Amino acid sequence: MNKLNRRTMLQLLGAAPVAAGFTWTDAEAAQAAQAAQTARKPATGVKAAYKPKFFTPHEWATVNVLVNLIIPKDDRSGSATDAGVPEFMDFMMDDQPNRQTAMRGGLAWIDLECQDRYDKTFLDCAPEQRTAVLDDIAWAHSAKPELTHGVAFFNSFRDLTASGFFSSKMGVEDLKYLGNVMNPNWTGCPPEALKKLGL
Repeated sequence: MNKLNRRTMLQLLGAAPVAAGFTWTDAEAAQAAQAAQTARKPATGVKAAYKPKFFTPHEWATVNVLVNLIIPKDDRSGSATDAGVPEFMDFMMDDQPNRQTAMRGGLAWIDLECQDRYDKTFLDCAPEQRTAVLDDIAWAHSAKPELTHGVAFFNSFRDLTASGFFSSKMGVEDLKYLGNVMNPNWTGCPPEALKKLGL
């Protein structure tokens, strides 16, 4: 990847409001999750490698690393990539072009920040270097003012990661959400409650 200069970075970030770039309704998130699930399963039932429509190869690799740093695999469930979060994000970016600049600009910002600090891209950084950059932009209340764009991007990216994960089959299972499940042993309203209501 070519080195980015600060002017190019600010042009990318200034072209669209970063913080406003990632606002989805529940219905949009559910639609995207369903589309991402469908996109991952070819008709033959054999899992094929997903080909992103929006992200460049470098951005795609960065997104895959970032989402797994946000939601790693643990003993309860798989990672964000296991749940199809990058595919969800790619669908959202392809489906809603007005949000593309904020995403592309934010990913470029992370690379520029890593180049300024370590003279390499985010992907080429050691795990502790990645963590240091993300720790500095993870929380708005403790971030330095000069990291405002990074904070806005990362908070939106983290929200999108969570939306993708928890709207996936794996995420719903992780929540142990049962939904509207019939209770065959329900005998009606308890007598104490009926009495209290005067019924």
